[in-house]
Amino acid sequence: LFSFCRWDIETMYKLSHYMQICFLALYNFVYEKVYLVLYWADLCNTFLQEAKWYSIDYTPTLEEYIENGLISSSVPVILSHAFFVVTNPIHDEAVKSLYEHKYHKIIQCPSMILRLSNDLATSSDEMKRGDVPKSVECYMNESGADREVAQEYIRSIIYETWKTMNEERVITDSPFQENFVRSAVELGRMAQYMYQHGDGYGMHIPEMKDRIANLLFDPFVYTI
Repeated sequence: LFSFCRWDIETMYKLSHYMQICFLALYNFVYEKVYLVLYWADLCNTFLQEAKWYSIDYTPTLEEYIENGLISSSVPVILSHAFFVVTNPIHDEAVKSLYEHKYHKIIQCPSMILRLSNDLATSSDEMKRGDVPKSVECYMNESGADREVAQEYIRSIIYETWKTMNEERVITDSPFQENFVRSAVELGRMAQYMYQHGDGYGMHIPEMKDRIANLLFDPFVYTI
């Protein structure tokens, strides 16, 4: 983690061999863009935090979990890379706004939607595999609510987050170009689509298999 946060190539040799390969590939990919470095360092820190919670069997508060989970969702890293790909020209104001107050709302909202949608679909299975408590379990532990009530509360947060996202979608003074804003919105939509019928990423879900086949392999019917 020290190597990632310092972004110091000399410290790489203190890492295990497989981590040296990982760090070097990442270093060569993003080292010229300081904001990408910051996002990757933040991501590694959140993974470390989750490992610490797990090692001491700690159940964080919902606020603690969400603050960490927004970043560990990997959405900030994904969208920061997307920003530099789809934005042309790139203005200083937009770049600074990307990291404004840690993360701009256009980053926070899809992060929240993906994190919580993932939790609703996967938390039970992940807890059985020995993962850290997710938002549902954190709220249950904090409030004393049962699982059904906790899940409904998490859904309400997603609902309110979409309101904020839609506001960001239509404001006229956004520092970001339309194509980047659209990318952020579509990522939120993708998250709910992916986890609509359960863990569409890590488990065999027939509905998701059919959707992928329809998108990538099955021919489109086109009539004139």
